[in-house]
Amino acid sequence: MSANAKACPSGATIIREDTKHDFVYRLRTGWAGRVRTLPDGRGQFIMVFLPGDLFAVKSMFMTLHPDAIVALSDVSLEQVDYRKLREVYAQDADVATRCIWQVLEEERRLHNRIVGLGQGSAEERMAQMLLEFRGRLIRSKMIKDGSTEFRLPMTQQQIGDMLGITNVHVNRVLKGLREARIATISDGKAILSDVAALEKIAFPVQDPFQRAVSH
Repeated sequence: MSANAKACPSGATIIREDTKHDFVYRLRTGWAGRVRTLPDGRGQFIMVFLPGDLFAVKSMFMTLHPDAIVALSDVSLEQVDYRKLREVYAQDADVATRCIWQVLEEERRLHNRIVGLGQGSAEERMAQMLLEFRGRLIRSKMIKDGSTEFRLPMTQQQIGDMLGITNVHVNRVLKGLREARIATISDGKAILSDVAALEKIAFPVQDPFQRAVSH
């Protein structure tokens, strides 16, 4: 995939929704998001991709993409035609395992998200999101183990579209976390001042795996 690298600026649409698309990507740097826009303009962020993630793996099985993939920051990507990847997938167990792992990991995150949207409070959803991003960035070695700060290139509107709450509610939740000296999001940066307190808030809507890796 590295032989087919390209860069996209922040805000660029990598895959347009309801279109056929022939490529699978690996995110090298930056953040990208899967989003679905309703006819009246409302949007829902379904998934956020961080460096090291594969995305559009479903191109191997269904070329019509119902959702858009957009760059949340400047990104660099590697890409491969789904036909080539499917060929290698059938021949190389390591490649097949990596693709399957990505799909299963996305499913696990989505299950957590559904529980949060259905049963979690806005504070629980926010805490879960921040801990998920921190844990994934640590595992991908984008930040150091134990780090409590990371770049978060999402607007309050995008965060709200991901958590299913209004922009005003996002601001209210962030104000509460900031005043309690638990976490702050400012100028595209997240600072988790009290990880233990965040873990306590998020605990009800996390699965056992996320509880284990958020520390």
